[in-house]
Amino acid sequence: MARAKTPTTNGPTSKQVIPMPEAGSINPIRKAVSLSNPAPLELEDQIRRRAYELYEQRGRTPGLEIDDWFRAEHEILGRKARSQSA
Repeated sequence: MARAKTPTTNGPTSKQVIPMPEAGSINPIRKAVSLSNPAPLELEDQIRRRAYELYEQRGRTPGLEIDDWFRAEHEILGRKARSQSA
C-alpha cells in the first residue's frame, strides 16, 4: 500500500507584523544633548523620532519607511552641519 505524502512548506507559515509604538509612548531615559554634538545613539534617536513624525504626517501609510528615514536623516544631519559651521 502506498504511503500518503505529508505536505511540506518551504519557509515560514506566517509573517509576524510588529506595530510601531505611538510617538508619546516612549519614555526617553537618556539626557538631552545639544544638536551641535550629540552622541551616536542620541543622533539615531533624533532621526528615528523625526522619521516617525514623517510617517504620522503621511497618515501612517506603510511602505515608505526607508524614505521617511532618509528624509529625517537628511534634516537632522543638515541641522547639525549648519549649527557647526555657524
